[in-house]
Amino acid sequence: MARVTIDDCLKHVDNRFSLIHLAAERARQLKKGARPLVPNKNKHIVLALREIAAGLITYENIKKFDPPLNRMDDDDSFGVPEDEGLADD
Repeated sequence: MARVTIDDCLKHVDNRFSLIHLAAERARQLKKGARPLVPNKNKHIVLALREIAAGLITYENIKKFDPPLNRMDDDDSFGVPEDEGLADD
């Protein structure tokens, strides 16, 4: 596929608003380290649109492609060691 078009994507998604939401969610996944489903050297959003146009990413299956969480993502300390947290005054 030389260029991805909106029409290519709309064959697999109901409307443009849904397409934008789905593409943004997939681009976030890719940025966080999710494995690409098609070969591509473009930015995350272009890759997301290519995957949607290929019918590989849908609302039904997007959650199964979430990348594993980093330790910092599920840690509530915001990168501050426990002994260096805010002091009680």
